[in-house]
Amino acid sequence: MAIPLVAGVDGSEASLEAVDWAAAEAVRHGVQLHLLHAAAGEQEASDVISAASARAHECAPAVRLSSEVSHEEAASALVGQGRNAFALVLGSRGLGDLAGMLLGSVSLAVAARADCPVVVVRGSPEHRSAQFGTVVVGIEDGEGSGTAVDFALREAGVRGCRLVAVHAWTAPSGTCMTPRAPSWFLEAHRRPPAQVLDDALRHPAERYRDAAVSRKLIEKPARPALLEAASAADLLVVGARRRLGHPGLQLGLINHALLHHAPCPVAVVPQI
Repeated sequence: MAIPLVAGVDGSEASLEAVDWAAAEAVRHGVQLHLLHAAAGEQEASDVISAASARAHECAPAVRLSSEVSHEEAASALVGQGRNAFALVLGSRGLGDLAGMLLGSVSLAVAARADCPVVVVRGSPEHRSAQFGTVVVGIEDGEGSGTAVDFALREAGVRGCRLVAVHAWTAPSGTCMTPRAPSWFLEAHRRPPAQVLDDALRHPAERYRDAAVSRKLIEKPARPALLEAASAADLLVVGARRRLGHPGLQLGLINHALLHHAPCPVAVVPQI
């Protein structure tokens, strides 16, 4: 049996927008959508699940649904589900978040800890409803983009749209090239930026030979480069490394900024 796509729901409008996105995504991939709500009150949980189920069927009548109520803390429940999930889909903010927050605490915690891809649904209705026909993937220096590229190519394939692979680069300063810099960083800066991009795409593209892939080199810092590319995208895909000696992922400043400010849904893909 195929593993499900899991959407976290809490009754907030942001979580219902995530359900809309997840329902369409589940149909695209031919997988079941599993709705997960973490709550203490049974009646409240029933109401939240019912509203989310109705929303999913309204958005994608063909979607196959299941649901579950967990009495664990929300982030822990979602991370647990992510051990056997196609992906986790979350809204950008929850009911308990403070007004003015750009990204909810649960969404950020799950994105940093999950074993599977995590999609935080954000942006305008146009960006959330696949109107641009473009998936963007960020290619970082050195090792670590392979799983994100695979995910992005698969997304572009089921959507029948193009993939834009973006590598942002800046000329290295003398200080960042010290012997104490990580080996992958030193190796990346020995290669021209175009080669970094080509190397990251070479093997994944062999598995998706029919994919329409555009390469984009941008000489500026990664944060503004990726935010600019995402302005005309349906989905932005980025990778995150495992932290040596610690549980969870190394989201880094760039991924934090994208999760808070991207104009479209963002997928954070753990790197193997």
